[in-house]
Amino acid sequence: MLASMSGDGSDDPAGKVLRHTPQGTGWRPPAQAPEGWVEAIEEHIAEHVAPAETVFHELVSDLVHLDVHMVPAGGDRDFHLLFTTGVSSLPMSVPEGVESTPYVELAVLLPASWPLTQQAWSDERWYWPVRALKALGRLPHEYQTWLGSLHTIPNGDPAAPYASNTSLSGMLLLPWVSLPPEASQVPVPGGHTVDILTLIPIHTDEMEFKLRHGGQALFRKLADAELNDVLDPARPSAVTPPPPRKRRFGIF
Repeated sequence: MLASMSGDGSDDPAGKVLRHTPQGTGWRPPAQAPEGWVEAIEEHIAEHVAPAETVFHELVSDLVHLDVHMVPAGGDRDFHLLFTTGVSSLPMSVPEGVESTPYVELAVLLPASWPLTQQAWSDERWYWPVRALKALGRLPHEYQTWLGSLHTIPNGDPAAPYASNTSLSGMLLLPWVSLPPEASQVPVPGGHTVDILTLIPIHTDEMEFKLRHGGQALFRKLADAELNDVLDPARPSAVTPPPPRKRRFGIF
């Protein structure tokens, strides 16, 4: 398996692509989170957003035990919040000189209409955001690398759509904008901080644009298109204009 990603966690220099091979093979016993960390993350999200209503516990784990917590839509939030615990059980391999915490968890914001039952998740059209959370959560530990803001990770090499209901084919990592910013930095026992990064699904041409022009340029494109961090599997690309409408009988 080959992992491909780009970015350095700052302005993401254009054209920088990193390819990694797995460090070790076979099943590896999962690391356990340091004492009190999972509880600290749960309590922090409950205080700044709302309590998680459901926890989807992982039955079989490799490298880290990764659970997915669900905060349902409600109040002024018209989206569900899914966030992980367990990614931060191990520190990431952050390069020397880079100012970034080695501990992260991941999140994805799903529209309120997105089904969240085990039955629905047997269909890849509804499960793929959860699969992405789990795959990316293990990526830094499996490949001895790291995840930071403005990193992009394609779905395969070459990138392929996540499911039949979308043409989105990669992820951009950013702090969330639809939730309080203080909620994305969690103080945990031992004086450490766990950052929560949000998965923003993107198109292949958006990843290519980012490699040419940098992460900040792609962020501005997404902002100019008035896109937010709530997943929309049918959204058009922010860098490729839509095809012109055909004229019919002299009327557009």
